[in-house]
Amino acid sequence: MTTINLELSVHTSKEGDIVDITDQVSRSIAESGLRNGIATIFVKGSTAALTTIEYEPGLLKDFHDMLDRLMPRELGYEHEKRWRDGNGHSHVRASLIGPDLTIPFSNGELSLGIWQRIALVELDTRSRNRNFALSIIGEQ
Repeated sequence: MTTINLELSVHTSKEGDIVDITDQVSRSIAESGLRNGIATIFVKGSTAALTTIEYEPGLLKDFHDMLDRLMPRELGYEHEKRWRDGNGHSHVRASLIGPDLTIPFSNGELSLGIWQRIALVELDTRSRNRNFALSIIGEQ
């Protein structure tokens, strides 16, 4: 069993960006030379999250609308009262979605559904450079 640890990054431009990182992860697996195993992805930061999604405009909008319904910006977040930084909702949303994913791969290919993509979700109120750790664990 071999483990390869990488750090990758992506730039987001605003709150609500959903960035498809599938190709970055796939490339890293291909370059690793490993054929079968798992890829674990972890975003560093408490106001971003990772998920899988069908990456099409209607569903991307639906995802944002769902977040607005479940965790509206205007609620009285305790984080807001303490820090006054405008991103209490961002922290709650990131906690609910989660910072990590583990995806199996076989024959060097991610085991994703035909329309399924890996997405980094920017939940903070400003643009960010997001770093994420990628651990590729497998065999040749």
